Amino acid sequence: MTEFAFNDKVHTATKMSPFKTNYERELRMGFDIRKKRKNEKVEEFVREMKKRHKETRAALVRSQEEMKRQADRNRKEAEKYRVGDRVLISTKDFLTELMKRATKNLTEKFIGPYVVKRIVSENVVELELPVLLRIHQVVNIKRIVKYREQVEEQEKIPPPPVEVAGEKEYEVEEILDRQERRGKTKYLVK
Repeated sequence: MTEFAFNDKVHTATKMSPFKTNYERELRMGFDIRKKRKNEKVEEFVREMKKRHKETRAALVRSQEEMKRQADRNRKEAEKYRVGDRVLISTKDFLTELMKRATKNLTEKFIGPYVVKRIVSENVVELELPVLLRIHQVVNIKRIVKYREQVEEQEKIPPPPVEVAGEKEYEVEEILDRQERRGKTKYLVK
C-alpha cells in the first residue's frame, strides 16, 4: 500500500509520478477514481437519504412544537416583583421543627409578610427575614406570593380574653379538630 502511494504521487521536481516516469503511463487501480461518472444507484441513494433527512427534520420540528405546546399549557406568566413589595413565604418545604408545630397539618401555608430587599434575577429575590427564621434570604419566586392587604371590613380582630379566676380565657366558637399526641389532647378552635 505504501509503495502504491509513493509510486502514484506526483513529485514536484519531475511533475510526474515515479511510475509514469519509468513506464510512461499512469498507474491503474482497477478503477479510476479521478474520472467522474454518473452512477444511477448512487444518485438514487443520495436522493433517498436527502428525502429521509428532510422528513425526519420535519417530524422532529412537529414533535418539538407539540412538546412545547404541552409544557406551556399549564404555564403562566411569572409575577414581577419590585424592591419594597411585601410577600408571603410558602411553608411547604419547611421542617416542622422550624415552624415549632407538633404537626404539619396545623401549620400555616404561608408566613409573612416580608419585604423584598433586592431583585437577584427574574426568578430569585432577596427578602428581609428575621434572624430567628433561620432560612436563606435569597428565595425562588415559586416559594413566594404577593401579600394582599385585607379590606378594612374584613379585618379579623380576635376578641379580648375574658378573665375568670385571675386567668385569661377565650370564648370558643367551634372546635375544628382534635388530636392526641404523647398523652396530651390538642384542639384546633375557631
